[in-house]
Order: sequence, then structure tokens, then C-alpha cells
Amino acid sequence: MSATTASAQSGAVKLPLKEKISYSFTDMAGNLLYVTISSYIMYFYTDVFGIAASGALGAATILLVARFADAISAVVWGSIVDHTNTKWGQSRPWFLWLCIPFAVTVFIAFTAPSLPNASMKFWYALVTYILAAGAVYTGIQTPITAILPNLTSDPKERNVANTFRMAGGQIGSFITSALTIPLVGFFGAALGGGAKVGFMVVTAIYGVIAIVLLLLAFKNLRERNFNPAASKPIPFKDSLRAAKGNWPWIILVVAFVVYWVAQSTRNGVSTYYAKYNLGNENLTSLFNGVQLIGLVGTALMPILTKKLKSKTFTMMVGLAIGAVGQLLMLTPLAKGSVAWAVAFWTIGVIGAAIACGMPFGMLADTVDYGEWKTGVHAAGFLTAVGSAFCIQVGSGFGAFVPLEIMNANGYVANAEQSQQSLNAISFCFVTLPVIVYAIVAAIMCFYIKFEKMEPQIKAELAERHAKAAAAEAQA
Repeated sequence: MSATTASAQSGAVKLPLKEKISYSFTDMAGNLLYVTISSYIMYFYTDVFGIAASGALGAATILLVARFADAISAVVWGSIVDHTNTKWGQSRPWFLWLCIPFAVTVFIAFTAPSLPNASMKFWYALVTYILAAGAVYTGIQTPITAILPNLTSDPKERNVANTFRMAGGQIGSFITSALTIPLVGFFGAALGGGAKVGFMVVTAIYGVIAIVLLLLAFKNLRERNFNPAASKPIPFKDSLRAAKGNWPWIILVVAFVVYWVAQSTRNGVSTYYAKYNLGNENLTSLFNGVQLIGLVGTALMPILTKKLKSKTFTMMVGLAIGAVGQLLMLTPLAKGSVAWAVAFWTIGVIGAAIACGMPFGMLADTVDYGEWKTGVHAAGFLTAVGSAFCIQVGSGFGAFVPLEIMNANGYVANAEQSQQSLNAISFCFVTLPVIVYAIVAAIMCFYIKFEKMEPQIKAELAERHAKAAAAEAQA
């Protein structure tokens, strides 16, 4: 077999089912803990820990400031992954090294110690939040996305592997979304201490599960060195060079930051909407529990992509479905019936699953574009900024904006809300995501022309890799 043929075959490998399932474990573990943070930390701070919703020492300030600190860590982690070179690979070892710190820091973030004043509560929450949702989570999220270009160069296999990943993420989201509030209530009552103790026990359980899942992913995944030069540590300035002029990556980053404003708002405000607008806090589990139906959207991603012959159009379809589901919740039918409200919310969940899942797979294509344009394969840096950075910044605004809107309209924790306050909660939960979806769709229109270039780019990169392999074999 010639070096050229061997290189092509190793690059375009068909992933075994065992590896696809193991790849799903990474996002399952990540979402099990991260969705717990994104869905419940706002509520935990304001209604359990006793931190004000807004103000200099408020929860909104914590979530915004911390997210920007976390966003910086995404850039750092991207460079760290690009400089990682071990016998286990470039991204894979981080699942082993960070699984326990990830679980421990999330547990600490949901610990509410008895502190004497608002200032100490603020600083405790800020530091533990930055550690859990930023420094350590980003260290997990970055290799989850960065490993995809190194698993295979086959675009269809990448899409399928990304679908498995998103499915795992949906299952992780479902577990925490459906079970957290009931389990918090159960353990809080059984052990005493109420929600404070309940959150500690639940996050400890989730942490153990996440550790096991990440260890299985580490054990079963393989990074195939189909382009030897790609695994060599690269200077940070070269990582930046791979981003400069990488317009598909820039467009995707901007769109994904904006998208996560909606995603974070939907998750974070659901508890408030259930508790105050619907009068039953436990309905949070019903709303968030249907996240599992997002698997339908995840399963539809490769089908729609094949049918529409475009990842961009598939993402736009997801945004449209999500917007329709959200808007239907404003109808009299939804306002008069919890069942109809949940049904329409479910439509939104399916659309959101499609819209959220597509960019993770598309990032691998922007890595290829950067290598094609500059010769630098900066998978760690580009995917870190394109995933973790976007999630952190978007989620920061997605927490800050609704809390500020609610506070400006008279929200008071653990009290009967005014009609104005209820309207504000409803706006944040239902309407604000629709506005964001429209902005994201407009941004993604600029991505279309770059997607059309992908066959040419992949063909030219394959030729370059084959020539490099042949030259190395002759040497």
C-alpha cells in the first residue's frame, strides 16, 4: 500500500460504533453538570443562597463578570490543547485529567455556606462559579470539540459522530432537567436542611456519574494521526494566524455567541416561570424534562443536512422550528393549559436541538478552512473559542439580561410577584429567545458561500496530506 493511499484511508476512517457511543459520553457528562449550572444557578443564588438578583453584589453581576473571565480561559485552553502531545493523543487525556476536578468544582459551586454578609456571599459565589463553569468546564468542553477533527477527516463520519455527541448531551440535559428539582426536594426533606442540602447531594451524585462517563470516553476513543504535522505543538501566534481571515469561523463564532443568549435564557428562566407564572416549581422538571425529546431534533440533523445539502440551511430550519414553538406559547391555548404550553415548548426544544447541535460539527470544517488558508491546523484554539468561548459569553448575557429585566420590573425572590414582574418573566422565557433566533439566522446567511467551498478545501487538504506522507516515507 502506498503512503498516499495509507494516509487517505487513515484520514477518512469510518468510526466504530463503540467510539461513537463513547464520544456521546463526553457531552453527556458535560451537560449533566453544566446544564445543572446553566439551568439552576440563577435560582440557587437568588432563592436558596440569598443573593440579590441584581446590583453590584447581585447574581446578575456574578454571572456576567464570571462569564467574561471564563471566556478568556477558553482562549487559554485552546492553546493548551494545541500544545498537548502525549501517547494518548492531544485532546483525549484531558478527559482523564479533569474529570474529578470538574465534579468537585460543580459540587462546591452549589454549596451554600453560612456567611455573615452579602459581600462574602458574592465573592464566594463568583470564585466558585468561575472555577466550575469556567476554568474546569472549559477544560472539558475544549477537547470534546477539538477531538472531532482528529477522529476522522470524513465529513459524513464527522456529522454522524457529532450527532452521537449531541444525543449524549440531550440525555445528560434530560437527566438534570427532569430530576434535579424533585431530587433536591427529596434529599432536602429526607436529610434536613432543605434545598441547600438537596443541591449538594444531587450535584455529588451527578459528579460521580460524570466521572465514570469521562473515564469510559478516555478509554475507548482514539485520535488518529492522519496528518502528523497537525499534532505537533504550534506557537500561540500561529493559532491566531489560523483565525485571522478565517471568515467562516468568525461568522460561526458571532452567531453561536448570540445563539447562547437564547439557550441560556430558556434554561435559566424556566424555574422562575414554573414557580411564579404557573404556580408550581415542580413544573420545571416537566418543562426541562422534555429536553429528551430534543433527541428527535438531533436525529434529524444528518437527515436534514442530506436532504437540504447544507448544514447552514439545516441550522436555519432548527431556528425556525424553535421560534414557532416559542411563539405558540403566547397563544390563548397555551396560556390556558399547562399541557398545551408544554406541547408547544416541546416543539421549541426540537428546533433548539437542531440549531444548537449544528455549529459543533461545523467548527471542524472551519479548522479545515484555517489550515487550507494558512497551513496551520489549530483545532484546539479554533474549536475552544468556537464552542467554550461562545457558550461562556452568550450564557453570561443570557443570565445577565433576564435578571436585569426581571429586577427592573419588580421581581422579588420568594414572594408573590406583581403582574408586571410576571410579564417580564414571561417575556424572558418565551419572546426573548425568538428575537435572538432571528438575529442568528441573519448572521448565518453570510456562512452559505463558505460552506459551498468545503468540497474543494477538503480535496486540496487531502492532496497536501498525501504528499506530506509520501515525502516523509521517502525520507
